[in-house]
Amino acid sequence: MVRRGTVAFAFALIAGLLGARAGDDKKDKPFDDATFVKMAASGGMLEVELGKVAATKAKRAEVKQFGERMVKDHSKANEELRTAAKAAGIEVPTKLNDEHAKHFDAIANSKSEDFDKAYVKHMVKDHEEDVALFTRASKELKNKELKDFASKTLPVLKEHLEMVKKIDK
Repeated sequence: MVRRGTVAFAFALIAGLLGARAGDDKKDKPFDDATFVKMAASGGMLEVELGKVAATKAKRAEVKQFGERMVKDHSKANEELRTAAKAAGIEVPTKLNDEHAKHFDAIANSKSEDFDKAYVKHMVKDHEEDVALFTRASKELKNKELKDFASKTLPVLKEHLEMVKKIDK
């Protein structure tokens, strides 16, 4: 027999979770040039660091190759971001934000036999978020250099997303 309080608690918990998810929409969060630089820099560093791990730890050749590609492409993009941010007078973070650090630890420390799946799954989600972020940045940023960087980088991120989706199948 289920107690009335338990059912009410379960409904309240579900409603709270759904409300939190609805409020998670990144469009509702403050967004400006400095916010973009922080998000893009940390995300780019995460791509490079996880790519390095994938290049050595992955079992499947295509996952290793994708990791190597992430290191190459995101290292280049990170340098371009630093240049654009410097021109805009915005300081670029030099370490992962807390959320990205947690993702790195979870993926990098996954068991060897689970690594490929965890890495690929994360890369799909991460690149979906990157495409959304850079699309928004290409439309909303005020600084021309940063806006140009976002617009120029967006097709590469879309290509990465398509690549990793194929690997995920």
